[in-house]
Amino acid sequence: MLEFRRRRSLLGAFVGFAALVVLGCGGSNFDGHVFREGDLAFRVGPIPPAWRRIDADGALLAFRDDRDEATVALNGRCGLDGDDVPLESLTHHLFLHFTDVTLLKQERLELAGRAALRTELTAALDGVPMHYVVVVLKKNGCVYDFMLVNAEGKRSDEPAFQGFVAGFETLG
Repeated sequence: MLEFRRRRSLLGAFVGFAALVVLGCGGSNFDGHVFREGDLAFRVGPIPPAWRRIDADGALLAFRDDRDEATVALNGRCGLDGDDVPLESLTHHLFLHFTDVTLLKQERLELAGRAALRTELTAALDGVPMHYVVVVLKKNGCVYDFMLVNAEGKRSDEPAFQGFVAGFETLG
């Protein structure tokens, strides 16, 4: 009788764990390459093995590279900023609550068949100076913000971030 209860208890624990795994995975909207949520559907470039996925407020996707002490985030929104807001203004909006903003470099590029703006700067939030590389893109009524963040003076390996951004493509 004791053996039966023990097996039943183990079976119950296993079924409960399996249900949690299924429920947890069922809500995922990113398969490692493609993200889908509401009006947003897109593919990203390669994700290096050193990047681990994290949850971050205000980001659809976020990764942490512990080795390079860097964070990568991607946010997207549709129908909020419209097509009539310049890329420079959209970039500036990301840093409204920051202090000591110093623009290092800004350049236009093409991404996913559209004009995009890449901005490199340093800025402080709550007195903590950080280094940022931001790419802002508008496409089909949506705005996408890509951000690489690391401690000021500690530059991470940007080619991985560039590959992640360069592989971006919106999907129908």
